[in-house]
Amino acid sequence: MKIRLKIFAIFLAAVFAYTGLAARAQDAAAVATLATPDEAAASSAPATKASSWGVPPGRTFFPHNWLRGYVNFDVAPPHNEPDLGRCTQNATIIAAAGGVNSPCTAYARYLMGGYLEIQPFGRTIARHLFVFWTPTFSLGSNVPQYKYTASMAGIAYERAFGIGFELPKNFEVRVEQHQVDWLGKFKGAIDPAIQGLDLGTAGPYGLYSTIGARWYFGGYGRSREGR
Repeated sequence: MKIRLKIFAIFLAAVFAYTGLAARAQDAAAVATLATPDEAAASSAPATKASSWGVPPGRTFFPHNWLRGYVNFDVAPPHNEPDLGRCTQNATIIAAAGGVNSPCTAYARYLMGGYLEIQPFGRTIARHLFVFWTPTFSLGSNVPQYKYTASMAGIAYERAFGIGFELPKNFEVRVEQHQVDWLGKFKGAIDPAIQGLDLGTAGPYGLYSTIGARWYFGGYGRSREGR
């Protein structure tokens, strides 16, 4: 009799345990069932309309990040100075001009510049229009194989200035003008008495205008701003 009671007690305990587990499972299912309509409602809510293309719309004037760009500073180690194409590389002429005392020293030690982009409108078709400026200042006073200094004397101011317009699929068109102005003593002829020392060039690439297209990919540039 005692053995039967023990077996019966064990059976009841098993039934109660099973019942408790089933009740918990039903509670969890009920919670899930109650949560499902909310989730369905959230998923059925109308999605926020994405910007058609270009940077996202903003305030009518001067929207977020309407002024953007970067600044840059480079130093060229000795024997690696940028040649701006102003002075001859003829060793005989340089030696005749005094070598280390040659007045034609348009070999830069430093390059200072950057990029500035202005997009002042945040609405209408005008929001896709922007203006850009790319300045570079060349500074230094060096004569290859003769003189290497840390001078920051001005040599040239090079820049590109223009306007652009955003297009779909991360494309844009740009119209720009490039120009170079000589600085300091390089505004005129260095030394007319030294034949061929000063080449009298218009600077790197000189003056020109272009119409071009640009395509951003891989998250580069303004393509990260909501396109």
